[in-house]
Parts: sequence; structure tokens; C-alpha cells
Amino acid sequence: MSADTSNLTETDQPAGRMTPRQVIQALSGLMMGLFVSILAGTVVSNALPRIIADLNGTQSIYTWIVTAELLAMTATVPLWGKMADLYNKKLLIQLSLGLFVAGSLIAGLTPNVEVLIVSRVIQGVGAGGMTALATIVMAAMIPPREMGRYAGIFGAVFGVATVAGPLIGGVLVDTSWLGWRWCFFIGVPFSLAAIFLLQRTLSLPTVRKKVEIDWLGAFLITAGVSDLLIWSTLAGNRFDWASWQTAAFVVGGLVLLALAVLVESKAKEPIIPLGIFRNRTVTLTTVASTLVGVAMFGGTVFLSQYFQIALGKSPTVAGLMSLPLIFGLLVSSTVAGALITKTGKWKIYLVAGGIFMTAGMLLLSTIGADTDIVVLSAWMLVLGVGVGMLMQNLVLAAQNDVPAAELGAATSTLTFFRSMGGTIGVSALGAVLASKVTTLFAEKLPGAGTAGGGTHEVPDVSALPEPVRAIVADIYGQATAELFLIGAPIAALALLAVLFIKEKPLHTVSGDERAAREAAGLTH
Repeated sequence: MSADTSNLTETDQPAGRMTPRQVIQALSGLMMGLFVSILAGTVVSNALPRIIADLNGTQSIYTWIVTAELLAMTATVPLWGKMADLYNKKLLIQLSLGLFVAGSLIAGLTPNVEVLIVSRVIQGVGAGGMTALATIVMAAMIPPREMGRYAGIFGAVFGVATVAGPLIGGVLVDTSWLGWRWCFFIGVPFSLAAIFLLQRTLSLPTVRKKVEIDWLGAFLITAGVSDLLIWSTLAGNRFDWASWQTAAFVVGGLVLLALAVLVESKAKEPIIPLGIFRNRTVTLTTVASTLVGVAMFGGTVFLSQYFQIALGKSPTVAGLMSLPLIFGLLVSSTVAGALITKTGKWKIYLVAGGIFMTAGMLLLSTIGADTDIVVLSAWMLVLGVGVGMLMQNLVLAAQNDVPAAELGAATSTLTFFRSMGGTIGVSALGAVLASKVTTLFAEKLPGAGTAGGGTHEVPDVSALPEPVRAIVADIYGQATAELFLIGAPIAALALLAVLFIKEKPLHTVSGDERAAREAAGLTH
């Protein structure tokens, strides 16, 4: 291949490039797998009270059913990303889906909470692979210039799966002939279909490299991140933020991560090549992705509780009330992606997304127990539009600015930090919510003890007398509004990071073609 092939497009395809029809067919399998793997983390939220009651679990088990899956997913993303740079991507993505199916079946058939937690870890490892590999496989198939339209769809799928999970879980639990076990079973047929579709439609070169993965580095990264995520989950719940347990967790996690940096700096094939952070675009998009993760996960998780307690809605209705957020995310992600493909300009959408996300957070900080549904829907729509324009296009910006050999590492790094930001954000904001609720209960219902506060139990508003119910609704309305007020400056920092990203022309050849040219010593 000569240097003049650098401007190849899909109208002048080289041998081995997938046709547009083949790309769409392969994407159908990828989107299906991504949807069910992300859904696994959120679909159980409305089903947890029923699951805990049926399996005789405790309040701490309640937390770990969610946390186990999220921990495993977040901690294994860098390892999946590195393996994608070294081994067959098609085989890896099918392996991740297979693990997800195994975890889902075990969870659906679980006889007790111990087996359920183990199954959630298996689900999380599979979901981590799917989350990291889906975007990496896209970059291998599709040139960045053409990526916009497809990335927009993927961003929408990610967001819809995150927000729609509670709705689907609520419907399954409320349907007598299905029940909570179907929250786990529902993903199995779709995952199997995705494996079949990918086997038939995904055509990528087989990578054969005689290298060894830095398993020590992988272990230290996973252990350090897991330590800090476990701390952020337990702090403010099982022990105080300012306590010896906090000191032990934080010091232990930082020591493990410091050792990981030392090992990674000397490894021939590091899990996260530290050199990629010399790239200004990668560093800034990583910072922004972490902050978007806080906004995306933190905002949506606590809105569901606000709908049910402050507004008195059922789980199913609470899920339906999330639709404006889903709609805003879906439309903005898809439209921005199509416009990026048409014009080749992408930074304007990142900036606009940061502005909308910050505005949405500020607007939602004004909500209360008496907020009009139409007004609430409008504010949620604004937040959804912002997140939709930001989330996947940050990945596109980073992928466009790294060598093809580092596509996997760069993509998984952004995914990893976004997930970690979401996990820490949910934990920290959850602690803020619990503290605020406890304080307000002490002020407004001094005779209620620690109900709804210190025990971290959610009150059953339907069983409360009307005067008390109104006070509890007001307490949760105020507490939820405060979370968005805290989230607004976090969103503003994401906007600031985006402003410093330098816009560069999008490549017109796929990741695999770039890799071939780079291996041959050809430039862009």
C-alpha cells in the first residue's frame, strides 16, 4: 500500500475493509450486547427490595448486590482494553458476552444471596469486556470521519440502557407471572443472539503477537481501584468518612496504585500505557469523561428515588418519568453524531454538551416535592441533551488523536474513568443524601428517631399518615435538589476541560487500516 492511500474513504475501499452493509450488520450485534450488559447494572434497582425479602438478605447485602457488579465491571475494563490491542477482538467480545450469559443464568437461578453476589461479579467482568470492547471494535471497523453517526447511536444505547433499567426492572417485578428473577434472565436471549450475529457478521484481522500481558500491573490496578471503590461505597454508611477505616482504605488504595504506576512504567506491554497521558487530548477527555460519569450515574440513580418518595409514584411510573431524560440523550447523541459525520467538526458539540449538562444540573437543583411534572420533564430533557452530546464524542476525540496501536488502551482508559467517576459519584452523593435526610428528619420530625436517615432505610410513604408523608416528601425533595446543586460545578469542570481540547481533523480510514499503514512506516 502506498502513501497516497491515506485519503481512502468508503467510496474507494481497500481490500479487507467492511462494506457499509457489513458494518451495520456487525453493529446490530454490538449494540445488542452493549445494551444488555449496561442494563444489568441498573435493571435490579427497583427489584432489590423484593430480592432481599425473598432471599432473606440484610441491608449490607442490598448494597453489595449493586456494588459487586459495578466493581467488577469498572476494575476489569483496562485489562479488556489491553487484551484488545494484543489478541483477536472478535473472540474477546464473544468471550465477554459468554461470561455475561453465565453470570445472568446463575443470578436468575440463585438459591441465596451469597451465590447472587458471586454471579454479579461474573456479570460485571463480562459487562466490563463488552463496555470496553464495543467502542474499540467500532474504531477498528470505521474511520473517525464516519464514526460520528455510529458513535451517536452507541452513545444513545449506553444512555438509554442506564436510564431505562429501573423502568424495565419495575415492570418485571410488578408483573406477577414474571418476577425479579427475570431481571437477570431477560438479557440471556439477547446476549446469545448478539454472539451469533457477531460470529456471522464481524470480520476483523486476527492479531498474533508474541507478547505477555503485565499481569502484576493488572492485579495492582484492579486491587487499588477496587479498594477505593469499596471505600467510597461503605464510607458514610458502614463507618464515618473521617475514621480509621477510611484512612486504612485510602492509604491502602493509594499505595497499590502507586505500585501499579511503578510496575506499568517498566513493563514492556503495560495495561495502561502511561505515555498516552502525554497526549493532551487523551488527558483532557479522560478528565471530562470522569466528570460526565458523575453527572450521568449520580443524577439518574437518585432521580428514581425522588420520583417514588418525594412525588409518591410507583416503581413503574417512576421509570416512565425518566423518559424525557432518555429522549434528550437519544436525540442529541444521534443528531450530533450525524452532523459530525457530515461536517467533520466535533468540538462545538462537546462544548454545547458541557453547557447543557451544567444548565440541566442547575435547573434540577430547584426541584422539590411540589415541582410541576412538565417543568421537571423540561429540566431532565436539558440534562439528557447535554450528556448525549458529550459522552460518546469524548471517546471519538481521543480515538482520533492516538496511534492505531493504542486505540484499545485509550478507549478503555476513558471507559474506565467514566465508570469509576460514576461509581464514586453515586457513593459520595448517596452519602450526602443520607446525611442531608438525617439532618432534615432531626429538624422536622424530631420524634421519628433515625427513620429514613441514620439507618439508611427508605421510608414506605404509602404507609405514613398524610401530614408525615408530606414532610417526608419535602425532606427528600430538598435533599435531592442539593445533590444536583453539588453536581453543577462538577459539570462546569467537565465543560472547562472540553474547552481546552484542540480540534483536529478526523481520520478518513479505519483503525485497522491506520494500524497497517503505521506498521509499514507510512504517515497520515
